[in-house]
This record gives sequence, C-alpha cells and structure tokens, in this order.
Amino acid sequence: MIAELWGQPIKAVNLGNKDFYEDLVSQGVEAIHLDWKPVANGEHALIAALDLLDSDPKVARANQTALERINAAQTFLIDIQPALEAIPGMTADTILHAGPPITWERMSGPVRGAVCGGLIFEGRATTYEEAEALVLSGKVHFSPCNEHSAVGPMAGVITPSMPVFVVENRSQGNRSFSTLNEGLGKVLRFGAYGDEVLTRLAWMRDVLAPALKKALAQSEGIDIKSIAAQALHMGDEVHNRNKAATSLLIRELIPLLLEADIPTQERIEVVRFINSNDHFFLNLSMASAKATLAAAEGIEGCSIVTVLCRNGTDFGIQVSGLPGRWFTGPAGDVKGLLFPGFTEADKNPDLGDSAITETLGLGGFSMAASIAIVQFVGGEPKDALVYSRKMYRITEGSSSTYSIPMLDFRGSPTGIDIRKVIETGILPQINTGIAHREAGIGQVGAGLVTPPWECFSEALLALAQAQS
Repeated sequence: MIAELWGQPIKAVNLGNKDFYEDLVSQGVEAIHLDWKPVANGEHALIAALDLLDSDPKVARANQTALERINAAQTFLIDIQPALEAIPGMTADTILHAGPPITWERMSGPVRGAVCGGLIFEGRATTYEEAEALVLSGKVHFSPCNEHSAVGPMAGVITPSMPVFVVENRSQGNRSFSTLNEGLGKVLRFGAYGDEVLTRLAWMRDVLAPALKKALAQSEGIDIKSIAAQALHMGDEVHNRNKAATSLLIRELIPLLLEADIPTQERIEVVRFINSNDHFFLNLSMASAKATLAAAEGIEGCSIVTVLCRNGTDFGIQVSGLPGRWFTGPAGDVKGLLFPGFTEADKNPDLGDSAITETLGLGGFSMAASIAIVQFVGGEPKDALVYSRKMYRITEGSSSTYSIPMLDFRGSPTGIDIRKVIETGILPQINTGIAHREAGIGQVGAGLVTPPWECFSEALLALAQAQS
C-alpha cells in the first residue's frame, strides 16, 4: 500500500511560507496554499494576554455594551461654528492636527505645509518662512484633533477661525467636530498653501459657512447616519467615495437654503460649490463616526478600538478600556494608484483622521458596498468583497444600520476587537488618499493600507495588565 501511495502524483497542501507553494507550482505539482499563521504570531506574552482577556466575562460584557452604544447612535448635523467657539480646549494659539501627538520636528511635509497655510490664513504670518519661525518660537501649541472630540482629513489641520461642522449624537448627548471639505486638487488638507487655497478657505469662512448655518437654523438637524446608510445602498462606502452621500445631502440642504435669508448670488455659489465637490460629505461622515465611537469610550475592560488615525509619521490607535492612551507605530506605505506624472518616491506615508470611518465599519470595511471604489484605490472588483468579508473576523459584530447589499444586506463589520486582531493576525483594511511628501503640492493618488501590528500588540498587553 505504501508503494502504491508513493506511486501517486503529489498533491500538496502548504501552510505558512508561500515560497514552498510557489516552488511546487513552478515544477508542475498540484498544490493548495493556506495563508496560516500561529495565534498571536506565536508570541508567548501575547498568547498569555489573550488567555487572560478571553477568560474574563467582564471583557465580553464590556464589548457588547460598546457595540450596543455604537448601534444606538443617532448623529445629526446641528450647526456650524468657528472652531474657537465650538471645540473644547481650543485656544487662539492652538492648531489641531490629524493622528496621534507629534512635534514640529517630526511632522511630515504635508502636515507642515498645512500648519503654515493655517497660520497664514489666520493672519499670523504672510509666508511659509514666517509661519515656520512662529512655530519655532514656541508661540503655537499643537494637539491631536481626536483629543478634542474632533477629526480632520489628511493633515487634519484646524485653526481657531475655521468653521467646523457640529454633529450631535442624540442617543448619548455628545458632540463631535470637523472642518468643511475643500474639494480635491491643491487643498490645505494635502499640504498646499498657495493663494488659491487661502482664497478658497476665506470664501468658505465668509460665505459658505454662514449660509449653511442659516440653512441649518431652518431645521431640527440633518440625520447624517441615515444619509450614510442610504449611500451604502447607492455605491458609496463614505470614505473615499461620497458621490451618493453628497447628492443626498444636497437634497436636504436646498430647501433649507431656499427658506433662509441668504443673498441669491451667495446661495448659487454655495450650491455650485457643494455640487462640484463629490467629497463634501466625507467630513460629515468622519464627524458622525467620531460622535458614534466617542460614546463607546471609557468602558472598563473593553477591547474595542475607538480611534484609528495617522499623522504622516505615526499611526495611532485608542481602545475603549484604556481611555486617553495612545498606542503607536510607524505610518505605513499606501499601495494604490498614482496620478499621472507622480512616482513612488513622491508619496508621503499614511496620513489623516479619516480612518475613523473604518473604525466604525465603513470605508475599507464596507468596500463590498462600493465595488467601483477599486477604480480609485486599485485592485479588482472581487477584492472589495474579500476585504469586507475578512473584516468580520476581527470585529465584535455587525451594524444594525449600515448594511451591504452585495453581502445579502448583512450589517457592516463593526467594533474592531484588538483580541481578534492579535489572534488572527488580520489588520484593519483602510482605503485612503495619498499626499505628496513635500509641502505645497497636494494629493498624488489613492490606495490601501493597514495599521502597524505593534499598535494592537502593545494595546493588548496594556489591557491585560489593567485587567489582571
């Protein structure tokens, strides 16, 4: 019988190192490759931490509470105010930025460009060099948006006089804030700070924001969660594709703009600006996600991630059961499609607070609802389905509101659990824009990225210590 066995053609199943599989296939051997990894990469300290947390019933209860709060969120756009008036802890000398804390010396080019552009916009400098000198004088204070209930796309810079959306989570009573979206091209969030950028920002402050504020005063608030849920059924994932969501928002805004006391020409300018900017809803999607996840912060023993963000140098996460603590690693290299004329050498590492959408289960987690997004970030249509299905393996459950038609209307994967990330080795999937590494140039492409492993391994060990 053994002789008969060895006389048969080899059919191999390979686990782990893919090189063995590829060698067999190159020799004409029929083989199957299983992408297998040992639990927690075989690290004994992580395995012990998993055992401790998995055996603690308080952790399971805490995670279920977090999921319930996330699903219960009711997020409404209720106002637009200057950042200095709206955002807790904002001062005249504060500049908020995306990602975890960082100093000027370690800031990437696009963040520095946005900071200097913001200071010129505020009238505190007239050139990049003057703005840099002001920063080096110590008269400017930097702080992460996420430490002030705020979020900002890409560089994420918010200065005191910038208008911000005010989004309220009516189920918990908390609020979040984000800037208004400038559109694509040379914009502050990608580090551009030229005259066209500053002129647009001034118009947004002096015309767009007051008009929208008057419009919102005619309503009891606009239901952002409902718009995002509808947009998922219309081909958006409300991170890098917001065409449907922006269109739905316009439908809500136009009657209010018509009812408000706004000069006709300004009303026309406002509608044209929003209509020409398919990404206008992005900042609202982010603020809604932030208001939702903030309600799940500070639950003792909870292993659910409440923040994923990056500043172009570092990637940072926060976990519900460890409120206020940052766990960081190097910002990754975004793999995707570059605009014509740009090369890999032009790319800045991963950047922005917009991964708050993935933290909620949108964006890269809901790519199966937005098959067309692969034309923007790279890949094939089938990849979008694979990414979404994979994310269910690292989340606490599914959304009760955001559903994905291509997955039989299953709720989007919701509540990233650091235990499951470490156990499976699967990292959260993020789709994002790519900024040029030099200040003043802007966006050069879009693609896909994952956080660094160490963010989750360090958070897991810290949570296990807190629970022991």
